[in-house]
Amino acid sequence: MDKRYFGFAIMLTLSLMVGTFGPAGPSRASTVNHDVWAGLLGKYITTGGVDYAGFKTEEDRLDQYLKVLDDTDPEKLSRNEQYAYYINAYNAWTIKLILSGYPGVKSIKDFGTILKSPWQKKLVRINGAVITLDDVEHNILRPRFKDPRVHFAINCSAASCPPLRPEPYLGHALDQQLDDSTRSFVNDESSHRLEGNTLYVSRIFKWFSEDFNENVLGFYLQFAEGALKEKLTAQKDTIQVKYLDYDWSLNDIKS
Repeated sequence: MDKRYFGFAIMLTLSLMVGTFGPAGPSRASTVNHDVWAGLLGKYITTGGVDYAGFKTEEDRLDQYLKVLDDTDPEKLSRNEQYAYYINAYNAWTIKLILSGYPGVKSIKDFGTILKSPWQKKLVRINGAVITLDDVEHNILRPRFKDPRVHFAINCSAASCPPLRPEPYLGHALDQQLDDSTRSFVNDESSHRLEGNTLYVSRIFKWFSEDFNENVLGFYLQFAEGALKEKLTAQKDTIQVKYLDYDWSLNDIKS
């Protein structure tokens, strides 16, 4: 066989193999099946909060989803799929924590002690490891993705928390979902108050001020709409920011 032809044949074979199986790495990573989680969120998340009683009746389904998360290696996912994975994991495991004491739960803080907050309990199962909710938020989501919108996607089961979406976060729609969740919270009249030149906002903006570049007003101007945006724009040189009290009572639906 002609050596040139032999070399071409090898190159063609390798090319076909790459085309068939794809290159290793994030660009060819698989997605996570969030169908069970989607079904639960669609049934038990309402505008009034979370139907924990409903979740309790299908806790086995929640456990099924948590097993899917545990069986997944997030490091093999693409960046957006990984980001969505950790958001969903945080929210699903938070609900699991609440259900472990429901219905006798008035606040997620009920699960804490003098020495350890509920967010420091090792309960989140990720690819065989057991970590805390704090690990997910402060050691993975915030430092890895450096996106302030995450604060409006994860939910701590408190009345003052940004509400859960009635759908999972998905890699292919993540940017739009994060924008929507952030915009909804910023423009929700229950999450802010403008009195004269004082803008009262959630304490989330104080606790994580570095995530917002120490510029709460700038963040509000980015996501505010309608009359709120007009007022903030007109008064931006004189606006002072203060923080609302945080309601830690359980975000259970009102019967």
